[in-house]
Amino acid sequence: MSGLKKTNIVLRKTIEELRRQASRSNAPIWGAVAEELSKPTRRRRAVNVSRINRHTAPGDIVVVPGKVLGAGDLDHPVTVAAFSFSKTAIEKIVRSGGRVLHIMDLLRENPSGSNVKIIG
Repeated sequence: MSGLKKTNIVLRKTIEELRRQASRSNAPIWGAVAEELSKPTRRRRAVNVSRINRHTAPGDIVVVPGKVLGAGDLDHPVTVAAFSFSKTAIEKIVRSGGRVLHIMDLLRENPSGSNVKIIG
């Protein structure tokens, strides 16, 4: 289990699969996301919708290695993958025409990690 001490089984499985896919597909982005998720909860990233709005263009694919929060507005459609979302963040992303995914769903859709930005 490579020294993981996470009690959340979903988080453990996500980190393991991200590391596996990073080496299998030679996609360092998934290794970087796994490292971010391995940090303690208090050091994990929390990103507001407003930050996603500032740093993306319509149609971008972003991954947040942590939680997406609902502060701010999103005025263009983006695909956002994260470990968790607040209810208001989901509503705002969907309302703008975007998609909300768990990191594992994005990993299945895009195993090479091409055209994916890490925001946080």
